[in-house]
Amino acid sequence: MALPKLKQDATDARLAALDMPQGGWTEAARKSALARVQAMGLPSRRDEYWKYTRPDTLVQVEALEAALYDETDMPFEGVDRLKIVFVDGVFDADASDDLTLSGVQIERLAEAQSADIHWAKDLYGTLEARGQTPVERPLAALNTAFATDGVLIHVTQTPARPIHAIYRHTSTTSDAILHHCIKVEEGASATFLETGPGAARFNTGMEVEIAPGATLHHVRAQGRDHERRAATHIFARLGTESVFKSFTLTANGVLTRNETVIEFTGDDAMATVAGASVGDGDFHNDSTVFVTHDAVNCESRQVFKKVLRNGATGVFQGKILVKEGAQKTDGYQISQSLLLDDDSQFLAKPELEIYADDVACSHGSTSGAIDETALFYLRSRGVSQSDATDLLTLAFLAEAVEEIEAEDLRDDMVARLENWLKRRR
Repeated sequence: MALPKLKQDATDARLAALDMPQGGWTEAARKSALARVQAMGLPSRRDEYWKYTRPDTLVQVEALEAALYDETDMPFEGVDRLKIVFVDGVFDADASDDLTLSGVQIERLAEAQSADIHWAKDLYGTLEARGQTPVERPLAALNTAFATDGVLIHVTQTPARPIHAIYRHTSTTSDAILHHCIKVEEGASATFLETGPGAARFNTGMEVEIAPGATLHHVRAQGRDHERRAATHIFARLGTESVFKSFTLTANGVLTRNETVIEFTGDDAMATVAGASVGDGDFHNDSTVFVTHDAVNCESRQVFKKVLRNGATGVFQGKILVKEGAQKTDGYQISQSLLLDDDSQFLAKPELEIYADDVACSHGSTSGAIDETALFYLRSRGVSQSDATDLLTLAFLAEAVEEIEAEDLRDDMVARLENWLKRRR
């Protein structure tokens, strides 16, 4: 079926402004992804999964200007990790560490894609393509087609320290597209960190293959450059008895859309997707999650908390699909917002679609203000109004932050939330 003219014109204009990397083992996947974009068209407000978020600035030809923020207190500075730095989507060798780490093979996509054969060939674009059904994700396909760089991480043994992708933003009009592939082999475990705004407009994709008995922890802190716009995509496939845990902290950002697509293909696996968002003013944060249970006795958790003030907007769209035969599924989903004034809004669309009869699935979504009884109790004990409000706000966010398994990473996220609240008193 032909695309509507407005969508067709917008898609053609955006594609004409991009150059696809040529040759190597990524070429077939890129061409296939380009065909998907052309068939689907880039998103518009009329699309079902974009009705709460205006995609206009994510799909227009030129990125809007985004003022720079001098980030002095970077996340995870006290953590021993291997740093990989991208500045406006371009790898910065001088700021990065040597990419040698025992138990892990780390390469840049821009360098590795020129080879004829590579372990990532079976992964690049594969999970993204699978994730297009039953919901189309054209910005993810655009990422697969046009990503200029990224990291390819092959974990064969548990490394001694986390791998940290740092995204820096130095140009007010930068437009960056990065794509990462992570494969964790049987029995291995790794931690992947992401921080920073990346660019004025930033499109990232990550495909994760977790083998039986393997584990990947993912912790992301999205930068404080408020005027940035970002669309991120995670596609994860879990094998038998594997574990995937992802947490995202979003503080500020005029438009952020984080999509996560998880597929259980092996029995007894577990996945958690969690997020804590704090926004003030013209802040728009969209968390969209789709979890497919296609194996027995698997557990999934979606835990999202958003604190909104001065007209900020939070969006949550989460779905759990339990396929026929995926018995003993345990699917938990909760999305809650704390509205610190009458001008902010929280838009939620929780969904369950179940085709098995021996399951335990639940979802809940609430919005509310600060608990006046709890606030009165703290005030009566001599706690100031601002301190009491901050304490209750942190308590509200705690359920999401506690999904981070590593204590040092969890403490870092709590400290950032505390600092955000103090700056806005």
